Amino acid sequence: MTTSPHQRPAPRTTHLLYLHGFRSSPQSMKAQKVAARVAAHHPGVTWSCPQLLPSPHAAMTLLQQSVQDWPKAQMVVVGSSLGGFYARWLSLRLGCRTGLLNPAVFPARDLAKYIGEQTSWHNPSDTFHFRPEFVEQLRLLEADIDRESSRQATAPNDLFAIIAKGDEVLDWREMQTFCQGGALRLLPGSDHAISDFDEHIDALFDFLQLAG
Repeated sequence: MTTSPHQRPAPRTTHLLYLHGFRSSPQSMKAQKVAARVAAHHPGVTWSCPQLLPSPHAAMTLLQQSVQDWPKAQMVVVGSSLGGFYARWLSLRLGCRTGLLNPAVFPARDLAKYIGEQTSWHNPSDTFHFRPEFVEQLRLLEADIDRESSRQATAPNDLFAIIAKGDEVLDWREMQTFCQGGALRLLPGSDHAISDFDEHIDALFDFLQLAG
């Protein structure tokens, strides 16, 4: 189900930032599919999908620096899971549009149990240490979102989310509330990875409005 009230025309997107989830990477299925479609059909769009640092504070600092010269009215940040939480934080700070794919809502709560050494889904030999202070950093980012979202009304033209009721990791009701005011594509089933992403990628690209 998609909710999409009347939307004002959006400027063509010339810059696209994609943020992967916890323990994920730019090699994730969704990131790869979006990257391939951008390269094939929108070669003029500036595309970035960085490997995110384990520290939320360091990751957000680096991301803000990397897009500081991007045109905010013509950029979109897309994020999946923890990357969706980061994308929402960035969009509120920068005043840009955002696309969210099963976004994490309370990562400080949900990731506290992962403190310690972790491995990457796509490269088990790649390890990192998720530190206790990272949970506190996430909690501060959550507070930032609460403050910013209370000041800025979210419009369907500014936020689009794909949310799976079948998500086995995150509560779809929390995600729906998190994306309130935006345009939602609420899937009756699917899963956290959105394994049927091919069926929904057109809706995401309709929102992105990428330049040629």
